[in-house]
Amino acid sequence: MADISTYPGLRHLRGAPTVHIRHVRKGKLVHEGTGLSFWFRPGTAVLSEVPVDDRELPMLFHARTKDYQDVTVQLTVTYRCTDPETATARIDFSIDPDTGVWRQDPLSQIANTLTESTQQHALKILATLDLEPAMRTGVERVKEAVTTNLTAQHIGLEIIDVRVVAIRPDADMEKALQTTVREKVQQEADKATYERRAVAVERERAISENELQNQIELAKREELLVVQRGANALKKAEDHARASRIADDAKAEGIRKLAEAEAAGEKARLDAYKEIPQETLYALAAKELAGNLPEIGSITLTPDLIQPILNRLAR
Repeated sequence: MADISTYPGLRHLRGAPTVHIRHVRKGKLVHEGTGLSFWFRPGTAVLSEVPVDDRELPMLFHARTKDYQDVTVQLTVTYRCTDPETATARIDFSIDPDTGVWRQDPLSQIANTLTESTQQHALKILATLDLEPAMRTGVERVKEAVTTNLTAQHIGLEIIDVRVVAIRPDADMEKALQTTVREKVQQEADKATYERRAVAVERERAISENELQNQIELAKREELLVVQRGANALKKAEDHARASRIADDAKAEGIRKLAEAEAAGEKARLDAYKEIPQETLYALAAKELAGNLPEIGSITLTPDLIQPILNRLAR
């Protein structure tokens, strides 16, 4: 709002950088622009104040989809006045020369015009969509339709941006859709859980099979080890038996040869005794006997013992 100072018979207006001021006197334009400051007479001045900054217009309206479902559309339109001359010619932006207040409500008129035009384009798009596609793709499609078709050049405005915040069904329908989606999500979660469990079971089975295969392989190696150990023990026993047999044979051969040598010696000795006279043999036998008898400290000879010996010697 312009700042107007009151003086007797005169007024002083001081504008702002975001406000476009038009001063008309007797049908002729005297001042026009932003950030103006000038004197004027209230009785002959016609003043208009047009904001030229970016302004946002939030909207909330109802629409109906192709399958006759009510939805609520929430969006925001950003606009700016780029042609103040056209705007003042189409909409009453005049202000009181004493207070600087708008005589009418031009912003409400702009809001009504933009809202009705925006609704027209949004309703046209939503009427071609069922509820589910409208929930899924309606935001982008409504934004594209409004951005492409919405124009306000006829009232000196430029549409800067269109933002569709949400498209929602009524509370009961939204709850039903949420339930459906929730069930679907739960089914997907259950499916993922089952698949994860199946993968876990498959992995456990693979691990068990691997462990079993390792045990089988280990058992086979143990069997081969036992067989090898048995073969080694058998070979060792055979070698030991062969060595024992060779040693026994050698020992038996030695004993046999020793016996043969002793027999040969005994035979030779007996053969030598054959040529010796009998008396000499007796004398040798007595000598041998005497050599093998224990030590005798004393001996007693009786006539009974001496007589046969003497008779034998006499013969």
